[in-house]
Amino acid sequence: MAFLQEKLPCFCVLILCMAVLVSSHNRYYTIPSVPRLTDAFPRVPISNGFSKAFGGSNIQVINGSMATLALDKSSGSGLVSVNKYHYGFFSAAIKLPAGLTSGVVVAFYLSNADVFPHNHDEIDIELLGHDKRNDWVIQTNVYANGSVNTGREEKFYLWFDPTQQQHQYSIIWNNHHIVFLVDNIPVREFQHGGSFFPSKPMSVYATIWDASQWATHGGKYPVNYKYAPFRVSFAEMEMSGCISNPTGTVTSCSKNTHSSLDPIEGPEFVKLSNQQSSALGWARSKLMFYSYCKDTSRFKVMPPECK
Repeated sequence: MAFLQEKLPCFCVLILCMAVLVSSHNRYYTIPSVPRLTDAFPRVPISNGFSKAFGGSNIQVINGSMATLALDKSSGSGLVSVNKYHYGFFSAAIKLPAGLTSGVVVAFYLSNADVFPHNHDEIDIELLGHDKRNDWVIQTNVYANGSVNTGREEKFYLWFDPTQQQHQYSIIWNNHHIVFLVDNIPVREFQHGGSFFPSKPMSVYATIWDASQWATHGGKYPVNYKYAPFRVSFAEMEMSGCISNPTGTVTSCSKNTHSSLDPIEGPEFVKLSNQQSSALGWARSKLMFYSYCKDTSRFKVMPPECK
């Protein structure tokens, strides 16, 4: 608690002073003030914390701390964490490819499909490429116990150009809720209120791949490899939580001496603060343009968490 008393108020003061107007889709936004949770956890060197999952020839690790992943006509590419985690705080600073990127998906997510192929869990941050008229958008999604036919997608516009510099994309996952954050601003909270909730240990993935079938306007605009290779950079990786073996038995928790910094049960992580709740409302009212909770063509009966 002492760390937060010393640090988090400083974060808030700094951000209050730095609130600025920014432009996105010809609109201007005043960015809400929020604590910088990403400053509270250590960064994991990519060379130590990750291995190559696929497309190894398209992966370049730079100084151990940053990785460039590419998609070309031969393959996409991806990294997977060395450890599996059962709850925690996960974050990456990502710079997206510029130019025409229709059909391209950059993803930072957790999954256990390798261990539980028929009833896997998944927590997704997917950044969807754009055609000539639209910018990158972020899609968040949650799967639990193999519910791949009933995804809980929500989509948002970003309030910045994600191709100019790195921005932080983060996930809080514990027994209380899942929170998706962009530059520390919560854009979505998924409460643990029933049986539909990821509950098994998962690996952390960072990938770029061809999703021409669905990514841009439902597949209307596929990847145009004339503009390849598409390169994305990942850096400032954070993975703080309980390390677990594949059977689901927790074997090690990265406990911090200051209990407030525990992303599993720390008071800063089990519930959004008033400041964070206000920022969440801002993101959802200004930037969200699709929610499964309003898609009556997919759900004749709305999932219970939508009510």
